[in-house]
Amino acid sequence: MMVGMASEQTRTTTPPPTRTSAAGDPRTAPRAWDWGTRLLVVGIVLAALNLRPAITSLGALLEEVRDGLGMSGSVAGLLTSVPPLCFAVFGVTAPRLARRFGPGAVVCAGMVAITAGLLLRPYAGGTAGFLAGSALALMGIAVSNVLMPVIVKRHFPDRVGTMTGLYSMALALGTSAAAAITVPMTEALGGSWQTGLALWAGLAAAAVLPWLPLARDRGKASGGARAERERQERGPRPAPQAHARVPQPSAAPLRITRSRTAWALAVFFGLQATAAYITMGWMPQIFRDAGVPASTAGLLLAVTMAMGVPLAFVIPRVATRLPHQGPIVLALGGCGLVGYAGLYLAPAGGAWVWALLLGIANCAFPLALTMVGMRARTGAGVAQLSAFAQSTGYLISIPGPLLVGVLYQHSGGWGLPLALMAALMIPQTVVGVLAGRDRTVEEEATR
Repeated sequence: MMVGMASEQTRTTTPPPTRTSAAGDPRTAPRAWDWGTRLLVVGIVLAALNLRPAITSLGALLEEVRDGLGMSGSVAGLLTSVPPLCFAVFGVTAPRLARRFGPGAVVCAGMVAITAGLLLRPYAGGTAGFLAGSALALMGIAVSNVLMPVIVKRHFPDRVGTMTGLYSMALALGTSAAAAITVPMTEALGGSWQTGLALWAGLAAAAVLPWLPLARDRGKASGGARAERERQERGPRPAPQAHARVPQPSAAPLRITRSRTAWALAVFFGLQATAAYITMGWMPQIFRDAGVPASTAGLLLAVTMAMGVPLAFVIPRVATRLPHQGPIVLALGGCGLVGYAGLYLAPAGGAWVWALLLGIANCAFPLALTMVGMRARTGAGVAQLSAFAQSTGYLISIPGPLLVGVLYQHSGGWGLPLALMAALMIPQTVVGVLAGRDRTVEEEATR
């Protein structure tokens, strides 16, 4: 275990041992901030639990929502495209907001937005109101998505793989729980889809609580102390022997678009997000159209999402110990291709197997988050790369769920949509291998 941690530290961090506390004494830092670190871990886990229930709870009740709001298949496809659109539009603002208010304050505001959006959308009235409430919740998810790798890199620089695995596991747990229990809870509470969707606001409200003190305390430290940390991170790297404070070129933002690795990671993120949102939005409907009962279809989606609980913890830890993450990308892509083929050939007969395989394939998400932390050396670099990769990636993913809805409505079956999903898995694997190469965006952006 100690050997594993040591190798993880050498692969994922800037030089952390010299980091000082706000008080200035590195020996007293762990003791002085012990309560804050523990609270931060709790806050990260609770925030991660809330990053997908807004989406998978809707997927489980999509047919009821369509009937209740009078949606066509194309409009429902548009609805499943709203998450990546919001993530792209609002996610790009996260680094700027974090610089001004502090990452903790922004994540706290994100949890508040999720709570309000989940409470409002079932009762807003009509499709437009439902979309507006969803957009509010997704805005909170978007900024938290981008800032999680930043918070991990900054506060746990020697545990990037472990902490990424922890919050990815919590994210997968929240995703699968929403898929599994939304339908049974809705039935137990009288069968109203509005109640079934609104219940998830309670979990989001619980996530606000640990971020309130973190927003205040970390926000204070995020001005001078954070700037000093970033100067320490940036200063020695271009000129290790020069201890004079020369903030020139390194103080400027990276020209991230010059990095091939950043583009490869953005496309990989976008294609895996396309697959994930198609799965979350449409997989229960695929099974229901094949004759699977609604509750079982929800459980199958839950199984798919639940595969991310153990694997989201294991994959980042394995990835940080490998010089190249390409083999993991290839394994995940192979599982996805077999799963889509199975959904086409025997959707009901092998339903549990296909759900398991697609759950493994969806673990490209924690792998992408891990590579965000590995492909940049500094906290500032991670913030830029995370915003660029996620915002660009989510823009790429927008047409996928909508196109699946259009193909489904006009072809009258799932053959063409499944062929599209399988076809997209091939370029996803190629760019994932390219993004997994051992290099950093700082090196490429300054060439």
